[in-house]
Amino acid sequence: MTETAGTGVPQPAGATVWLTGLPSAGKTTIAEALAERLRSAGRRVEVLDGDEIRRFLSAGLGFSRADRQVNVERIGFVAQLLAAHGVTVLVPVIAPYADAREAVRKRHQTRDTPYLEVHVATPVEVCAERDVKGLYARQAAGELSGLTGVDDPYEEPVDPDLRLWTQLNDVPECVAAIEGLLTERGLLP
Repeated sequence: MTETAGTGVPQPAGATVWLTGLPSAGKTTIAEALAERLRSAGRRVEVLDGDEIRRFLSAGLGFSRADRQVNVERIGFVAQLLAAHGVTVLVPVIAPYADAREAVRKRHQTRDTPYLEVHVATPVEVCAERDVKGLYARQAAGELSGLTGVDDPYEEPVDPDLRLWTQLNDVPECVAAIEGLLTERGLLP
C-alpha cells in the first residue's frame, strides 16, 4: 500500500508488467488471463493491448524503427500514468528494441513506479505454428515484410524480471509465475 499524496489514505500499489516477445508468443493470452485473475481478487487492472493501442493511440504510425519507438514510448507513458495511480497495468506489446524497452523502464524508475519486464520467450518456430493472426503465413507467401523475429530484428531481453517458456508451460502456469513475481516484489498481498 502507498499513500495518496497528502491525504493519509492508503492506496494499493500499482505496477506495469510489460510482456515482450514475438508475434503469437502468447503475450495477450497470458495478460488477459492474469487480468481476469487479478480483477476477481479485487485489483484494478488494465490491459494495454498492442493492437488496440496501434488502432486508437498510434494510428498512422508505421513499422519503421522510429515509429515503433514512438509507439512504445506512448504506451510506456500511459502505462506509467495508470500504474502511478494504483492500477496494475499489463502491457502485451512486442517492443522489439531493447533501447525502447529500457526507456520505458527508466521513465518508471524516475517516477518511482514499479515496472517488471516479462519475456515471453516462445521460439519463432512455435510462434509460426500458432500464427494467431496469419502473419507468418503472409510473410512466407511474400505478402508481408518486416515481420518481427523473421525479417525484422527482435532484441531479446538480456536480464528480464521473468522469462516464460510458453512451449513448456501452459497459460495458468505462466499466470502463476507472474503472480508469484508480483507477490515477491510486494506488489500483491
